[in-house]
Amino acid sequence: MSLEALNSLPENEARQTLHNCCGAQRWVSLMLAARPFRDTASCLQVAEQAWSTTTASDWLEAFSHHPKIGDLDSLTKKFASTSHLAGKEQAAVGNASQSTLEALAKGNDEYEKKFGFIFIVCANGKSADEMLDLLQQRLANDRTTELNIAAGEQLKITLLRLQKLIA
Repeated sequence: MSLEALNSLPENEARQTLHNCCGAQRWVSLMLAARPFRDTASCLQVAEQAWSTTTASDWLEAFSHHPKIGDLDSLTKKFASTSHLAGKEQAAVGNASQSTLEALAKGNDEYEKKFGFIFIVCANGKSADEMLDLLQQRLANDRTTELNIAAGEQLKITLLRLQKLIA
């Protein structure tokens, strides 16, 4: 899709398209209100500005629209509308060893129990082992610190997805 196509989509279609980039309704609404975008750079700038106005509840809403890192089954079933994005983002997980996948599953469960949301990381360019290391490091954080880190990772994911969308 081109930027021009995004600009010209009917609002309900644009809403769904942007929702695939970020599951926070507030962010989507702010993006819709800013259309039409002048160029790719301004679209990305608006996206970043819109994210900066979101709150922890918006972040949690966005997080809930992601599959767990390494959970390839939920990626293909529950998150079918974004699997073409998240699947490529998590491509390295498909090559992971069984022990790494098991450690990711265990770490994801521990993380979610501790923080109340799934582990969010911009997986693009990271191996499964790198993501596992990050998960294990971040388990030492307190909830506030981790929520802020995860929000930063969500922004990276959102911008990456938006760039892919309008490329």
